[in-house]
Amino acid sequence: NALVANKTWELVPNPPDVNVIRSMWIFLHKRKSDGSFERQKSCLVGDGKTQQPGVDWDETFSPVVKPATIHTVLSIVVSKSWHIHQLDVKNAFLHGYFNETIYMHQPMGFRDKGRPNHVCLLKKSLYGLKQAPRAWYQRFADFVATIGFSHSKSDHSLFIYSQGLDMAYILLYVDDIILTTSSDRLRKHFMALLGAEFAMKDLGPLSFFLGIVVSRDANGMFLSQKQYATEIIERAGMANCSSCPTPVDTKPKLSASKDSPYEDPTKYRSLAGALQYLTFTRPDISYAVQQICLHMHDPRNEHMSALKRILRYLQGTLSYGLHLYKSSFNKLISYTDADWGGCPDTRRSTSDYCVFLGDNLISWSSKRQPTWIWNLLLELHCPIPKATLVYCDNVSAIYLSGNPVQHQRTKHIEMDIHFVREKVAKGGVWVLHVPSRYQIASIFTKGLPRILFEDFRASLNVREPPVSTTGVC
Repeated sequence: NALVANKTWELVPNPPDVNVIRSMWIFLHKRKSDGSFERQKSCLVGDGKTQQPGVDWDETFSPVVKPATIHTVLSIVVSKSWHIHQLDVKNAFLHGYFNETIYMHQPMGFRDKGRPNHVCLLKKSLYGLKQAPRAWYQRFADFVATIGFSHSKSDHSLFIYSQGLDMAYILLYVDDIILTTSSDRLRKHFMALLGAEFAMKDLGPLSFFLGIVVSRDANGMFLSQKQYATEIIERAGMANCSSCPTPVDTKPKLSASKDSPYEDPTKYRSLAGALQYLTFTRPDISYAVQQICLHMHDPRNEHMSALKRILRYLQGTLSYGLHLYKSSFNKLISYTDADWGGCPDTRRSTSDYCVFLGDNLISWSSKRQPTWIWNLLLELHCPIPKATLVYCDNVSAIYLSGNPVQHQRTKHIEMDIHFVREKVAKGGVWVLHVPSRYQIASIFTKGLPRILFEDFRASLNVREPPVSTTGVC
């Protein structure tokens, strides 16, 4: 009924020599944030596998909001005590339009008795089509532009509204939407405009987004993926395993071919991929996960043992998550570290960053993030008045960042050196020395002893949940 009411297609005689794609019904169990059953759900999807390139699909890429953008916006929301709500668009992909001509067989069980041989000429997008996410994104972006939003140049899935003292941000991740505004009046205003254009429901204060449980109290916000981590451990058949104090040992990095091949590489890849998404709220496992993901093409028994160690570590820290506190965000601080030539096979280095906005960790393990985040904050109308502080424990690197003399041994990285020097010369970046004992970024480049690991983990604001997580978003 929703598809028909939305005028998703019109029935037409089956044209000769055209590609007619299949359709299928998908039946789902929608679950709450704690994993309990909520309701049954059905969805008609087009079979994208039967689409033909250049015939009924062309461009398919659709941007999704970056994790660092989400962390940055949430940090600002907490610090400014703004309300933040999650929105649900009913049958979001059905709102999208596309330029291609697409024919589809009538849905099973709902074939028109008077026209059984007709096919559906699609007028709007449908789940399962290759271009469906792109069509929905473009439809949504075009509309919010008409009500005063502009998309960020740093992240095209972030939409920003600024009129005088009124501010609003929209985060779009496929069909999951977060809306935060500087006032409740402004939130109701945009909710009314969005509701008039799309079949939309206000799910209330942000509490469960992309599988992440969001809890808020007077002091800040707590992000947790406890249920997701539990499901990964159960999928691995390790629900009753003993815990481990750290996710990785202090031995040299894993070799690509030292041990015999693991018997079930598909299982290894599935678990490694699942752990990648868990790093959204658990930066403390980022290095360990990065190491096992290097060997997904040819996993060995040694690699599976390393993966199981991560799961044992999670078993003992299931309740841990990422804290975001009320904090002044007038400073951007970055720690950078490198494990030079650490790979036993290629002798390549592991280089990582972690970036703090005020007291909150917002990004980690991505190159040149301090500059990118500086531009993002400028677009969010939250400019950083002070220079970005970059802490490094390599004295030679600090010397090169400020010394205009080129050395023969650095000519191969001349462009990177000029980039950093330009920022230092203009006063936008200060590169400072930090002793290795306080180099937080080391947790992203190597295995650490337990005491040092736990100290750095706490510095990243990865801790157990607060005693009380009740409050209003």
